[in-house]
Amino acid sequence: MDMRPEPFEPPAPEPRTVPPSRLEIIRTILRNPLELWGVPSYTLPWIETRFFREHTLIVNDPGLIKHILVDNAQNYRMADVRQLVLRPILRDGLLTAEGAIWKRSRKAVAPIFTPRHAKGFAGQMLRQSELYAAKYDTAEGKGAVFDIAVDMTELTFAILSDTLFSGDIASSTGNFADDVNALLHRMGRVDPMDLLKAPCWVPRLTRIGGKKVLEKFRAIVHRTMDKRLERMKTDPDAVPADFLTLLLQQAGPDGLTDGEIEDNILTFIGAGHETTARALAWTLYCVANVPHIRQAMESEIDRVIGSGADPVEWLDLLPYTRAAFEEGMRLYPPAPSINRAAIATDRWTSPTGEVVDIPAGITVLIMPWTLHRHELYWEKPRAFMPERFLPENRERIDRFQYLPFGAGPRVCIGATFALQEAVIALAVMMHQYRFDVTGDTRPWPVQRLTTQPANGLPMRVMVRSRASSIS
Repeated sequence: MDMRPEPFEPPAPEPRTVPPSRLEIIRTILRNPLELWGVPSYTLPWIETRFFREHTLIVNDPGLIKHILVDNAQNYRMADVRQLVLRPILRDGLLTAEGAIWKRSRKAVAPIFTPRHAKGFAGQMLRQSELYAAKYDTAEGKGAVFDIAVDMTELTFAILSDTLFSGDIASSTGNFADDVNALLHRMGRVDPMDLLKAPCWVPRLTRIGGKKVLEKFRAIVHRTMDKRLERMKTDPDAVPADFLTLLLQQAGPDGLTDGEIEDNILTFIGAGHETTARALAWTLYCVANVPHIRQAMESEIDRVIGSGADPVEWLDLLPYTRAAFEEGMRLYPPAPSINRAAIATDRWTSPTGEVVDIPAGITVLIMPWTLHRHELYWEKPRAFMPERFLPENRERIDRFQYLPFGAGPRVCIGATFALQEAVIALAVMMHQYRFDVTGDTRPWPVQRLTTQPANGLPMRVMVRSRASSIS
């Protein structure tokens, strides 16, 4: 008799069993696109749909995904609706640029994100995690309650500021996490005018409240650039060789324009840390609901930290902790959709001989949200089961059925950075503290630019009595 407990299934919308009306589709897209998807999206390898004359191909088959994102990637551009949502915020940043501008930006920032270079940030990631975790020292006795969604946004911003900007991001007034939430809530959502593909100059009423926050972020970027440029002029030998300096050194007729530099700085300040923050918060929430998984992680973390291992090695030495984070990203992918549009007519044939014709102009949706919960590719797809990602089990996962960082030429350039950052942050926090859900912990996943927890993630934080000092 199997005495193992049933795996924990964290909150998520139930797949629709009845197709929604047109009005309901619009309302759901505006409220929370994650609630739109029906049973076919979680059970079929691909689906063709039409909505307001928009011809869409929803793709879940790993082979077809590989064809679109890798094998014939040059035939697929960014989809119009995605650009209408993102370009007002990021303009020609790395996430939204295309063609020659994207190639210049990608080439400019690539050196800072090589795996070897990323490992060099481990010490800074450890230091910032320790500094931030010190706030939980107030959680003695019964423990204090913190909104972990906010805390992880603040922590990952501190890490990003120290590693990529050497602490040189111009200071801002107010609460940074609140500003990020306001920006993504107001600006990072689909507007009815986007669905109608109205030109960018047509006002988006749902985003009017976000313009002031966006202007605030742009002002921070301007001050950050000016501050570093002045330092490069007055004391060039003391300028750190970081992401900010690297970008500014690319300015010129054969490199990046001032506008492109500004856009890429904003991309990394406003969005570069956001995906990792959300994944960390969801992971801590899931782990708190499964005591035996938390215990396994704590034992692994205590053993590695107690051995005095260099934090640069933690990503390899903490396989269960990494697996828990990767499972968190499976259930709550930081970027829940990948949107493309076919430039020319295309055709793909499956290994079993099925043919998919892809007409020019069709919108292609690759949805990590549905793909990661798809019944064809995952056992108990709605359950939190980190063992899927342990080294001995990874070969069972097709490269193109798990896409937290995308794939192909536009794969997330900071994937190694994010994984290392997350494992170090989890290790520091879970070595010293224990995170528990409360009666008020009732998160609901909502899609904006990232998969965010509506209602926040209030959790009780208590000092672990058996934790030893890291230093």
